[in-house]
Amino acid sequence: MRSFTLILIIAACNCAPAPETATEQPPADDERVRATAASIAFTEGPTVYKDGSVFFSEMRSERILRYFPGEGRTETFREGSRGSNGLIFDSEWRLIACEATPPQVTRTNLETEEIEVIADRFEGKRLHHPNDVTFDSQGRLYFSDRPAATWEQDQTGVHAVYRIDLDGSVHQILAEPDIQKPNGLTISPDDQTFYLIEAHPDADHARMIRAYDLAADGSVSNMRVFHDFYPGRSGDGMTIDSEGNLWVAAGLNRVRGTSETLDTQAGVHVFSPEGEKIDFYPVWEDTITNAAFGGPEMKTLYVTSGKTLFEIATPTAGTRR
Repeated sequence: MRSFTLILIIAACNCAPAPETATEQPPADDERVRATAASIAFTEGPTVYKDGSVFFSEMRSERILRYFPGEGRTETFREGSRGSNGLIFDSEWRLIACEATPPQVTRTNLETEEIEVIADRFEGKRLHHPNDVTFDSQGRLYFSDRPAATWEQDQTGVHAVYRIDLDGSVHQILAEPDIQKPNGLTISPDDQTFYLIEAHPDADHARMIRAYDLAADGSVSNMRVFHDFYPGRSGDGMTIDSEGNLWVAAGLNRVRGTSETLDTQAGVHVFSPEGEKIDFYPVWEDTITNAAFGGPEMKTLYVTSGKTLFEIATPTAGTRR
């Protein structure tokens, strides 16, 4: 196992009380863990701006927070974030946000503070709950969308993955029954492979990473199971490094009332492009949700889990996807 440094980042803020979570520290002889520091409530969707600051969703108080690593300071970037979940800075450093209330994908220009809705419907029907988002080297965006248990007649009614082209058009590239409950997604550095996490909590449903061939036109084909987490908790979000290794936030420290078991350890699971698990970074706080690279030389992984934003020093440089 590669050596690494893991610390927790303190984020001072006035937040709603955090849910009960597993927060036991790792054994004292685990020298890789150097320090602890910072709490919020329920973190999601980290992404790193060009100045090195980390943006992430705080879902319980519906805010987007901004952490400044060099200062150890956290500020509120946006109040009333409309249930933002997955975030990413696109190829032009605009903040893309998956939002729930209303269901839409927005784009924010940080310099002008202009916010625009770039997707809220497909073929005239409203989306449900955009969950996570990534982009390819052409600048096209890809996002997952997941219905709740009930929905309105004017909504799509399906779990699906969509692509937003540069002209603003929205295309459905995957949908039920071919997929079940899409979550995190990313694209290989060479634009050849599209990865999608399936994260269904019910028994006998998909908890896996699917891999597809990604064509030049943004369509996908040739699905294969890259890694199967079942019966443990599947991945939630993921990112990819410059060597094509997947860094996947997955697992639980304790059961949570679903059919998911503890077979998947809670932490960041690292897979080679061939699907071999090559490393694992334990995280002791539930519930781990997502990860993004940043920092000097792109060798810092920021991980959202429970009420905490974690930081891991990595041996390989990451990408922004």
